[in-house]
Amino acid sequence: MPLWQELPLLLLVAFGLAVLIRTFLLQAFYIPSGSMENTLLVGDRVLVNKVVYNLRSPVRGEVVVFRGPSNWTPESNVPQSTGLLSQVGRTMGDLVGVAQPDEKDFIKRIIGLPGDVVACCDQGHVTVNGVPLNEPYITEDSPLDADPVTNRCGPRRFGPVTVAPGDMWVMGDHRLVSQDSRCQGEVPMRNIIGKAFVVVWPRGDWAALNVPSTFSKVPRPYNAEREPTVPVRVPGADLVLMTPILASMSFSSRSRLYWRSPRRRLHA
Repeated sequence: MPLWQELPLLLLVAFGLAVLIRTFLLQAFYIPSGSMENTLLVGDRVLVNKVVYNLRSPVRGEVVVFRGPSNWTPESNVPQSTGLLSQVGRTMGDLVGVAQPDEKDFIKRIIGLPGDVVACCDQGHVTVNGVPLNEPYITEDSPLDADPVTNRCGPRRFGPVTVAPGDMWVMGDHRLVSQDSRCQGEVPMRNIIGKAFVVVWPRGDWAALNVPSTFSKVPRPYNAEREPTVPVRVPGADLVLMTPILASMSFSSRSRLYWRSPRRRLHA
């Protein structure tokens, strides 16, 4: 076909692939706050796997993106224009994963799963099922004793709390500023959007988000076998079979990694 006919078709196909990838497989998220420092810095972009929890259950220590429950307060507010063109632009951007932030999207680390008993402190450490965690990723911890502050996770001490069936206990790595399960409550696992697995931008901050070894020492909760397993369903799992095809078209993904336009932001 002539170039003037082929170019719009290629753009339409590329847009369709971007929508499919963003909806079912991978999505880029922007980190707007310091609650996960120094694991994730303000301005970092992370890739989130939206299929993995359809194939297995979440694991303690993983960094996940989730929709905050209705009682969760956003940690940062990003002003948005209300004009018609801005709204259309946000809608199109959301389809390909480069939209303005959603106030109810958060990113935290999973500390406890259903049936786990989470508490603090054992010599200053958070414990899960009685085992203290060695958390070298913590940037700045909360003081051991502090007066409670409204809408602020103040003192380090809490619990013990038994995580309810179908829920998870999440905390930020920058404990001094993070607003997490300590003061906002547990999060239903069905709210998980996906697992953050790599920092892709800026290039100097590239890093894989692995599970720290300390979580391998945590035993299963005593009532784990009696509690029903709550599957985390992610739509479009059947598209995982398309991964080899999408990988062959990775030119689109690679080009997006170096695009400086704002990604969808998170309230970390």
